[in-house]
Amino acid sequence: MHALLALNWEPQIRGILIIIISTTVLCGSVYLILGTNLGARLGFLLSLSALAGWMLLMAVVWWVFGIGLKGEDATWKAVPGESILLTATAVQEAGILHKDAALPADGASPADTAEAIDALLIDNNWTRVGETEKNFGPSASAGGVVIEEDGTLKAGTYQVVNVFDKGGERYPKINESIDFTAFLHKPHWIVVEVAPLITQRAEPGRAPARAEIDTSQPRRYVYMIRDLGNKRVPAAQIAFGSGIVFFATCYLLHTRDRRVLANRSGGLAVPAGK
Repeated sequence: MHALLALNWEPQIRGILIIIISTTVLCGSVYLILGTNLGARLGFLLSLSALAGWMLLMAVVWWVFGIGLKGEDATWKAVPGESILLTATAVQEAGILHKDAALPADGASPADTAEAIDALLIDNNWTRVGETEKNFGPSASAGGVVIEEDGTLKAGTYQVVNVFDKGGERYPKINESIDFTAFLHKPHWIVVEVAPLITQRAEPGRAPARAEIDTSQPRRYVYMIRDLGNKRVPAAQIAFGSGIVFFATCYLLHTRDRRVLANRSGGLAVPAGK
């Protein structure tokens, strides 16, 4: 008895039942009316073509505006095996810098090394993203998620100091102002520079101390690539599938009308009596 009552609270079972009942009532009622007036076959073709046409229009609207049934949104993902880089040599070996780039000396301080790497990134066609730009916040957040999930640093023990951007151009374009034909994209990378903070002692009754960057520790560089996702792919698949069914049923209805017209124009063949 308890197992039977539990079915009412299962969202999967309820969802399946809702879909079955709604499809049977809505689509079945239309087919019942058309079938009783036009016949079972013709009523089925008309109801199926109407349903496919409605789904085609709905999916096209979803596809254009990116609403309705959506796939995965575009996100930043860490480059496998090269997500967190600690040294200038690791940054160069990851392909972020050219092989002939002049790396800082091994005995340089972490602050001087970070300054030299920042200059090398600019020289290697990386663009520094300003803190006021709209791309800085999402990029910094994505880098923080990678740092925390990897266990390198914990939340509140680091600060994002720089974000560098490269690639991501869209093409082909008619010109810079007309880019609705730019359906293709080049790979888009970012490098998030993370600096560890000095551990502050919390005292009861006092405001938290201002965060200070620990200059004795090396900077961490989070290397990520943009995954464009598939936000409009489900809507596009529904549109193509519904379009095939819609045009196929329309073609069947057209050929049926042609056959009926040919039969009516030829008259009824009455066998001659003996």
